[in-house]
Amino acid sequence: VQLQASGGGLVQAGGSLRLSCAASGRTFSSSVMGWFRQAPGKEREFLAAISWVGDSTHYADSVKGRFTISRDNAKNTVILQMNSLKPEDTAVYYCAYKRFGTTWVATGYDYWGQGTLVTVSS
Repeated sequence: VQLQASGGGLVQAGGSLRLSCAASGRTFSSSVMGWFRQAPGKEREFLAAISWVGDSTHYADSVKGRFTISRDNAKNTVILQMNSLKPEDTAVYYCAYKRFGTTWVATGYDYWGQGTLVTVSS
């Protein structure tokens, strides 16, 4: 599975951005797609995940209510809609894929996209 993330950029605090992650290759109905981020000098942080089939989603407390994860199965794409952005949301954002597992477990991801930079100015 290959993942291509896009949609990052520069936005002012309070603004919104929409990240996309396109998956190519063989995907499984049991799979889960997730979004993570890593800020300079910090560890990678789980943000949100969605099941490839069904309605299961899970969010980190830090983004709950501000970020929304969704998918478009016809396009093999997962979207992360980010609203009310804060300067502390500045990071490189990565999408990831795991063939098996649950949305509420933030480990076990097999494949990673290349990352897209999000910068939130104050």
